[in-house]
Amino acid sequence: MSTASIVSSPANKTRPTFSNCSRAWRRWPGMNYPGNLTAPCRIALALLCTMLAVAPATASHALYDAEGRRLDVEIAPQFSPQSREEVISWTEKLAGSLTLVYGHWPRERWIIEVEATSGSADDPIPWAQIKRGGVDTVKFYVVDNTSAKDLLSEWTGYHEIAHLLLPYRGWGDTWFSEGLATYYQNLLQARAGLISEQEMWQRLYAGFMRGREDSRFDGKSLIEVNRQMRSSGGYMRVYWSGAWYFLAVDIRLRARSNGAFGLDNVLLRLNDCCARDALSVAEMIKVMDSGDQQPVFAELYQSMRNSTRLPDFEPLLAELGITIANGKVVLQSTGKAAQRRRQFLQSTAL
Repeated sequence: MSTASIVSSPANKTRPTFSNCSRAWRRWPGMNYPGNLTAPCRIALALLCTMLAVAPATASHALYDAEGRRLDVEIAPQFSPQSREEVISWTEKLAGSLTLVYGHWPRERWIIEVEATSGSADDPIPWAQIKRGGVDTVKFYVVDNTSAKDLLSEWTGYHEIAHLLLPYRGWGDTWFSEGLATYYQNLLQARAGLISEQEMWQRLYAGFMRGREDSRFDGKSLIEVNRQMRSSGGYMRVYWSGAWYFLAVDIRLRARSNGAFGLDNVLLRLNDCCARDALSVAEMIKVMDSGDQQPVFAELYQSMRNSTRLPDFEPLLAELGITIANGKVVLQSTGKAAQRRRQFLQSTAL
């Protein structure tokens, strides 16, 4: 797989020491030198500065992709030296997988923060989130002493970084952004050689089944379930309806271009146009459909928002030479459908 290359060795971020603390205090706007403070205040300040001086530093690591885009990896000091090396190895490969969409990272600069947490080896990344801003930050809470191998096999990392493929700022249509991340978390792992083609389609099938079985809200439109998701549930319906949407779009784009153009190309177009923007889903779709005679994204978008259950996914899989037998995907080995299916393991934008 492609990986981003490290161009600088790990370096600790500086923290104020006791000797420079008074100088720092002088530079603080509107504050006086500590000598003018009462004795209890001076003691409190001295204790604070001493704590800062002995506090372990956050390890910082810089990575660059082939186009010179920068990723800063910031690792909490609670990790042991060996665990820190495992985390660095994991983030290098994780970030490298994102370049397999269209050759470079979606941002000129971005950050991965890794905090240590307790937990089970069966769930090495119990929590993660992406923070949008001047510099987008993906924050992971990782169980200490987890190996890079175990972290690489966990889907959470790929899901979170895939969010960066959209210049989205979180208002409305959560199913769209979460659906893209859910779809690409599987593509990224397969393209990076971490899971097989068989496993990729098995995971997608299993996810679609979870979305179908989350039937409590059948009869309600997807957008209504989306709006109530935080309070009422329906996560599987929302996430996997979105993944269905992007698989359906990708199949249509590849089919009408004989495999030469797909969702990867559209995401590159969106990134070239609007990476620094904060777009609504409707605004993104206008860009994604621009230049195409048939507005695939807009057509499916409206029908998806109004859908009252997860659409049938078996016809989509059949177009790619995939059938289901006893809960297992069966991949045809020959024919045009099999050829189209294998093309998903490669980006159409590279």
